[in-house]
Amino acid sequence: MSFFGPYGPLDADDIAAINNVAHFLALNDLSDQNKHDAPAFDLVVLAGNALLWTLEGAVKKAGTAGVPLLISGGIGHSTRLLAASVDAHPVYRKALAGQTSEARLLGDIAAMFLGLDQSRLLVEDASTNCGQNGAFSRRFLDDIGFTTRSMLLIQDPLMQRRTDASFRQAWADTACPTILNWPVQVPRLGYRNDRIDYLQSPNSRKWTPERFLSLLTGEIQRLTDDENGYGPRGRGFLPHVDIPEDVEAAWRHIMGSHKFTALTLGRPAGG
Repeated sequence: MSFFGPYGPLDADDIAAINNVAHFLALNDLSDQNKHDAPAFDLVVLAGNALLWTLEGAVKKAGTAGVPLLISGGIGHSTRLLAASVDAHPVYRKALAGQTSEARLLGDIAAMFLGLDQSRLLVEDASTNCGQNGAFSRRFLDDIGFTTRSMLLIQDPLMQRRTDASFRQAWADTACPTILNWPVQVPRLGYRNDRIDYLQSPNSRKWTPERFLSLLTGEIQRLTDDENGYGPRGRGFLPHVDIPEDVEAAWRHIMGSHKFTALTLGRPAGG
């Protein structure tokens, strides 16, 4: 048994429960596709977040497919974390000065350091949360006359499933484009050098254990379609999302454990 940040000691059942919930949240429509039969898309959409490798993945996918990249994000819950990630980066930190939105900061990095052709960069910088990412992205695309038939949607993996639901909600009154989800990587915990760590994570800034567990547990609360959630029976921000029984059981295992402090679990981090 070992600790993950301040949490623990964790055993195999604890780690399995965390990984089960993370795998569900990190909705991935490309996981079973190889490079020869991957589905086509005419737009890549990145919802602003603090994980810089999601931007790197979005730029790579847009460049390979030769399609525009729409970055959505104004000033919200992740803006301060994104600024800290950029400030800590040895190269990207040069893009930090003077930016007032997540989308414009990420767009500058994409153009300045990742080789994205600015003619393919679209910026929606008014949205302040996950739900507005969908609604404002649709409004932006409608305003410029861009009709997408199939988009590749990228977000912080732990917010990928909710972002997918938000985008589907945004197009609910019309023929919804095909939405393909790609979280760039699916987070998984395990043992590394006799301590619990992320087994799949790029070298750039990662979640702190506190933020990781806060997002992980809070997202299930938001997705649950009851009076306390974001679905039709609650606040109405999202369409109904089915949560498998094994994921609910894993979430209950985490929440019922005495190994995690109530102060960090279920906090509405992430928009």
